[in-house]
Amino acid sequence: MALGIAKPAGEAGSAWPAIAISAFVAFGGVLFGYDTGTISGILAMDHWRDLFSTGYRDSKGHLDVSPSQSSAIVSILSAGTFFGALASPLLGDNIGRRWGLIASCWVFNLGVVLQTAATALPLFLAGRFFAGLGVGLLSALVPLYQSETAPKWIRGAIVGGYQFAITIGLLLAAVVDNSTHLRNDTGSYRIPIAVQFAWSLILMIGMLLLPETPRYLIKRGQMDKAKAALGRIRRLPHDHAAVRDELAEVQASYEHEMSIGQASYLDCFRGGMLKRQLTGMGLQALQQLTGINFIFYYGTQYFLNSGISNAFTITLITSCINVVSTIPGLYATDTWGRRPLLLLGGVGMSVSQLLVAILGTTTTGQDSDGNTLVFNLAAQKASIAFVCIYIFFFASTWGPLAWVVTGEIFPLKHRARGLSITTATNWLLNWAIAYATPYLVNYGEGYANLQSKIFFVWFGCCFLCIAFVYFLVYETKGLSLEEVDEMYADRTVTAWRSAGWVPKANSQEKGKGEVPESSSAEVVALEEAGPKRV
Repeated sequence: MALGIAKPAGEAGSAWPAIAISAFVAFGGVLFGYDTGTISGILAMDHWRDLFSTGYRDSKGHLDVSPSQSSAIVSILSAGTFFGALASPLLGDNIGRRWGLIASCWVFNLGVVLQTAATALPLFLAGRFFAGLGVGLLSALVPLYQSETAPKWIRGAIVGGYQFAITIGLLLAAVVDNSTHLRNDTGSYRIPIAVQFAWSLILMIGMLLLPETPRYLIKRGQMDKAKAALGRIRRLPHDHAAVRDELAEVQASYEHEMSIGQASYLDCFRGGMLKRQLTGMGLQALQQLTGINFIFYYGTQYFLNSGISNAFTITLITSCINVVSTIPGLYATDTWGRRPLLLLGGVGMSVSQLLVAILGTTTTGQDSDGNTLVFNLAAQKASIAFVCIYIFFFASTWGPLAWVVTGEIFPLKHRARGLSITTATNWLLNWAIAYATPYLVNYGEGYANLQSKIFFVWFGCCFLCIAFVYFLVYETKGLSLEEVDEMYADRTVTAWRSAGWVPKANSQEKGKGEVPESSSAEVVALEEAGPKRV
């Protein structure tokens, strides 16, 4: 039994090496979460605001960066991550998943150096972009590595561990920001930024010791190395029957895919791949549109503007809830399944965001000078409570599951490119929200002054999540990546009936060591390919 999930009878080998390897690789999520979380506190630090201000003063006359500058500082990271995610196949498919992760850390380190050295906005913005480029590469390559090494019966929990690492990064950012924000020197922001070197160094050293993914090695025609890697991951001899069977299934699937041509980015939107690509992009877009990064990018400032004096403490509390709430989600992913959790999360987030919107709108306003007026402190506390409930539902469902599902739905030939596009979609929406939020929320000429009304927007998007999951997301619990491919190719399956789908055959039933016969996925693909098959 691992993580409270029972190992299926007859499953050969040990699960713990794969769990340990994937858990360590998930450490890349710490870089992701810490880098995105630390900026919320930095933007609210008095010394940073004085040092980086270009003459703008807030409604109370204090030096600060303008809302447009704040928008650029936060969103430029997401711009970098967007390009990093799209570029990830250049590393993942050419130098490997493992070396691609190591190279990504060096790109990230460049961004950290520039931010740490900065005392003015231009260099700080450049550092944010390069850090984002590294994070974007990592955010596509980490789930790719995890999904290609994890046993199918616990794959959801393992890949979901990436989101758990992201929440830990957010929590660490809140802790460090809370520890340094009262300093009246450059250490107030340089210490939180420079700490990221430690996270990057840990990941790089660890990746030097870990194996390449067996699926990538098969893709490169290195069968002996694939056997050795899978044997190490499953803790079995490289010539064990279970190792031969798993690799035979992967190789047969990959060789068939190659027989009908190489995959390009355009191929991700053609034929049977279109549904999968749009499903993955929709999941990642909606994960951002639920409003989670509004809380972690601008939460400290939002709580301050709502009249809450201990905003840094509130941010620390929400980060703790984010971490703890992810744990039951990791367990439920492989016991309850993907669809039930996503549906439950959509309902819980919708209700929470609606109540936050109503409470905030009816109890908080601004006078003609833009000063915040708090009419009902009890209602403000209730609003924070519902923000915490919202975070619980997000962290236990949509947070990890968007990464889990997108890591499962693509065949080997399309996986690196398909994942890069879905991850880039996540970051594109992340950028759009980060850039637009100051203009939507703040008071002044040219700003929408929505304040707490912004939560009505998040409520609408959370409600849309429910319909999206019901009609488009397939249940992939307990299926190998090759069986997921077969299910998507079966045109008789609908999303709402996918939980009852059973693969027609697997390598265990067809005889140990034999190459599997053509699955329904292969038959459909051959029909579509026609005379192209060699």
